Amino acid sequence: MTAPRSLPSDPHDRLLAMRAKRRLVDGADVETAIEEVDNSQLVPLLEEFVHLPRGRHRTLHLRNPLIGLHLCTQDTGGKIVLERVTDILYFRISPQLRARLDIPEYEDHDQGFEAAYAVVRRIFHAMKDAMNPAPLTPNGHLSRMEANALTAAADVDELAERERRLALFTEFVLDASVRSLHDLLAELTEVSLGIDATPVRTFSRGRRTNGPELATDPDAGWYVREGDHRDPDAPVSDSMRPSPPPVKKGKAKTSLVKKKASLKKKYLFGYDAHLIVTRDAEHDDVVLLDDGTPNPDVLPVLVLGVALDKPGHRPAYNGVKILNRMQERGYQPGYLAGDRAYNNSEPDEWQLPIRAMGYKPVYDYRGDQLGKQAETDGAILVEGRWYCPSMPEPLINATIDLHAERIDQETWIRLIAARRGYRIMPKENADADGYQRMMCPAEAGKAQCPIKPHTLGRGVQPPPLVDPEPSPAGPLKVCRQRTITVSPETGAKHWQALEYGGPEWQKIYFRLRNSVEGHNGYAKNPLAEGIEAAGSRRIRGIAARTILLAFQLAHANRRKIKKWLETLALGGERPRRRTHHKRKTKDRGTWTHPPAIWCRPPDPSPRHPSTNRRTTSSAKSRAPTVR
Repeated sequence: MTAPRSLPSDPHDRLLAMRAKRRLVDGADVETAIEEVDNSQLVPLLEEFVHLPRGRHRTLHLRNPLIGLHLCTQDTGGKIVLERVTDILYFRISPQLRARLDIPEYEDHDQGFEAAYAVVRRIFHAMKDAMNPAPLTPNGHLSRMEANALTAAADVDELAERERRLALFTEFVLDASVRSLHDLLAELTEVSLGIDATPVRTFSRGRRTNGPELATDPDAGWYVREGDHRDPDAPVSDSMRPSPPPVKKGKAKTSLVKKKASLKKKYLFGYDAHLIVTRDAEHDDVVLLDDGTPNPDVLPVLVLGVALDKPGHRPAYNGVKILNRMQERGYQPGYLAGDRAYNNSEPDEWQLPIRAMGYKPVYDYRGDQLGKQAETDGAILVEGRWYCPSMPEPLINATIDLHAERIDQETWIRLIAARRGYRIMPKENADADGYQRMMCPAEAGKAQCPIKPHTLGRGVQPPPLVDPEPSPAGPLKVCRQRTITVSPETGAKHWQALEYGGPEWQKIYFRLRNSVEGHNGYAKNPLAEGIEAAGSRRIRGIAARTILLAFQLAHANRRKIKKWLETLALGGERPRRRTHHKRKTKDRGTWTHPPAIWCRPPDPSPRHPSTNRRTTSSAKSRAPTVR
């Protein structure tokens, strides 16, 4: 086989010619990265606190590594490696753009690359150290005694300042990724959010939690998919564990033990990434127009905030930290849905702060939190809402009875709807401190009560009659007075803005929860950002992991916006790409609190008159079991 005429005949010369063909980054992509970084205001932020040690002149400006990180995510599909950042900045940008960015030239050989790589590493670690909120240093196996000494000697105020810097940095990076939709987001009257903690691995091998030394990433911890996701060696609060499902008749308890043990199927050493995403809670995920294209007025799901911490640690603290920053950025609060790790926090840490910000929480509950949850002035809190004390027991315990399989799905839906006639109604909006005047359903015209004769026989079709239980102490305060004042602390742990299990609750809660879970899977796609994989971010420490993760999530936002724009039919033109069609799902009105009731609809196939058997035995002709 002879070599082509265009190539040298000498094998070494041919290899040298092949190596010389270096693919440059497109100039338009570099210009876009420069514009993104300049508009993000990241450079002035970093210049306030990032200072390299004196002695050696800085050859690379703070602006350039940010441009390199942005280009690296575009080049790799969302993954970040500092070697790739170095290659892009020094050897894959055109000489004209390098001169414009004031990037010095290095020889294109191993020594030149190592010198350039040292510059990039030095400036990245200077950025990371200025924003590191942890007292422990990574990349070494610290003994537990050394770790305790470093933690005790740390300056708490200095660590808090670094944490603030890191939060600002991630905020600026994510805001830059959604800048193209800022005007549309600002037009929303309220921004509904979903919050969730998803595990991400770290580039370190975990050690035993109570062992003599720490891992090379001392800020990380063990994640296990059970309970509240804390370390397997650490005690787990019983109240955070989900209630086991009830034992059905005829089944041994050993089956439940096996089922519970099967849940322990995911262990990893890393962090919990607390993500907050926004979406239009009033519409489905994909709202199609008559021509089958998405509605351009319904924005895609985007991540607006992120914070890292050890798995299972401080979910409320990290969530409130992100929400505070979002409030300062001008986002109007709307509905807020999260998993049980958040609403099982202490009210002073989660429920009261988010309500003070103006968010309307939407929760699910554990099995032992159903039914009556609190009481004030006679009014009772049942699954997050205030009701009349005379509400019948079947309505109070409807979800408990469904969970125990004492009632069926249709009965539960009717009982939940019947609660509305007993709901304590707001007389006015809450004041600045969260106190609110409430009135009983009879005063609100939703019911009749014999304790209040003026509520009897009103209207052409009188509302339902309440049957209060006699008491030697006389009527309760909510029954004696026209209104009562409910403080924000009363029932704060379980209060929520919507009627639990109702159609509106199902619509808002499931849309927000499905959105944040769906975005987790979107960003974990191994063909894209792959945020759960340790190899997509190979620098240890919570500060470095947060910085790199922020750029990965920013890339996921840009990828989602671009894909969304490609599916829109604008200006009378066909979309560039088709949207993914959703599977047909059940009506939300059929949702029940888990475990759901299983039922088999009647089989429509005819039966033989003599044998009383179906005339066909085909499996496809039988009615399926539905949930």
